[in-house]
Amino acid sequence: QVQLQESGPGLVKSSQTLSLTCTVSGDSITTTNSYWSWIRQPPGKAPEWIGASHYAGNYYYNPSLQSRTSISRDTSKNQFSLQLSAVTPEDTALYYCTSESLGISGRGTQVTVSS
Repeated sequence: QVQLQESGPGLVKSSQTLSLTCTVSGDSITTTNSYWSWIRQPPGKAPEWIGASHYAGNYYYNPSLQSRTSISRDTSKNQFSLQLSAVTPEDTALYYCTSESLGISGRGTQVTVSS
């Protein structure tokens, strides 16, 4: 059974960097043709795709967030991570990681950015 679990601080101050990690079990983040994404959903708004880690080691970003976003991975730990810099209260959202190929997501982690 594939499971994804997000971890990271639930409260970040404005202008700081938000850092989250997704730990995957039951599958490998290097499985051929797999994509592992970060998505967020601000309160009362639609989900927004942030970016993805490709099984081959490529990374893809939402153009609207690309200048502030960095996704990386640690294959030895079967984890992929998100860093979002220069956050503002508008970055407050439920952040979750997902396997695009399997259609499975973690439960998500609420991140609040304080002004």
